[in-house]
Amino acid sequence: MANVYKTEPAADYPPEEGCYLRGNDYSPVAVCVILNRRREETPPDFERLVRVAVETGAALAGTLQTENIGIEKIILNVTANPNIRWLVQLGPESPGHLTGAAVAALLKNGVDERKRIIGSHSPTPYLFNIPMEHIDRFREQVTLLDFLNEGSVELVRGAVQACYQEEPTGFRGHRLFDPGALRKPPLSGKITWRVTQPEKEPKTEEERAQMEKGHAMVEWVRKRMEERKREEGHAGG
Repeated sequence: MANVYKTEPAADYPPEEGCYLRGNDYSPVAVCVILNRRREETPPDFERLVRVAVETGAALAGTLQTENIGIEKIILNVTANPNIRWLVQLGPESPGHLTGAAVAALLKNGVDERKRIIGSHSPTPYLFNIPMEHIDRFREQVTLLDFLNEGSVELVRGAVQACYQEEPTGFRGHRLFDPGALRKPPLSGKITWRVTQPEKEPKTEEERAQMEKGHAMVEWVRKRMEERKREEGHAGG
């Protein structure tokens, strides 16, 4: 691929740990298998798809379980490597998280001012722990190849191989090729863990207002207790 521009990933690439394998750093494609069950119950067939993706030439391949922190980790790892220009998504949708649909909605619509994925019907599609710069870069850098609710070795091999081609190649209704690395420096960053339980965050402005009112009441009670302690101390002296 002498005519295809490639670049070096960030020094800390991939910055986030997770259930994935690292392959060819100069590959234009990453593969994401939606996991619709607990991590410790990952089926051998899913693990095989991840392994085949890397063996075929993917830069990264792994499973994705949640519509918030899981997606945040993918964003940080992908934006740390500008060579990745395609994201292949496959596997059965998660009925509880609607994770695959959240990925598609993110790339299509972005997030709102509260970092909620626009158009997602997932329970908690919030990306609280990463900067907007990474979210915007992710949407600029990669194109989604969405094969949700599918999953075979042949599909993975075919998609990865097609993304490698210098000339546009037809695959499952798509025209795929390696466009070369995004001509911008890689981004480095890790999850801030500002919000470790997105499911407990308020989902509406009314819920947020109630939460803030509750916090204000707790703070008022705390201050009153401190004042009483000071008063009792002075009285005792």
